Amino acid sequence: MSEIFFNESVILLDLEGTLKEDVLTTMARNLVDRNLVKESFIQAVIEREGEFPTGLPTAGVSVAIPHTDVEHVNKKTISIGVLKQAVDFGVMGDDSETTPVKLVFMLAMDEAHSQLSLLQTLMQIFQNEDTLKYLISERDKTKIKCLLEEKLDFIALKGDE
Repeated sequence: MSEIFFNESVILLDLEGTLKEDVLTTMARNLVDRNLVKESFIQAVIEREGEFPTGLPTAGVSVAIPHTDVEHVNKKTISIGVLKQAVDFGVMGDDSETTPVKLVFMLAMDEAHSQLSLLQTLMQIFQNEDTLKYLISERDKTKIKCLLEEKLDFIALKGDE
């Protein structure tokens, strides 16, 4: 996996929001502002999350992996949101349940097969409670970036900071 735009500008710490829609809007707006996704990405990712929840009640720290269709994406990227307070997201595969999410991995993939490949790799990270706890406690975006680059095994494209 390569050519994913990933730097400190797409890592958001102490992200505030009361509802999942607030979190998704803030994260997606950040990607729009960097011209990584189209304006339509914001509404599309919110609608998709409402229809197909992505919350995962993983060990220690619940995560969500919101994403949407490739036509809303300008450049392949992954954005990380570390929430100040947990926000309820619907549980993947069971929309009657919610889980208090602290860590959001927003995916913007420009090809369907690359999204699946990235999701499979992310699942390995989500099974490591120590890694998840590190991600929500670390205050240095560069350290977070380096850890995820190593774990996800991709080459980040350099972008504007």
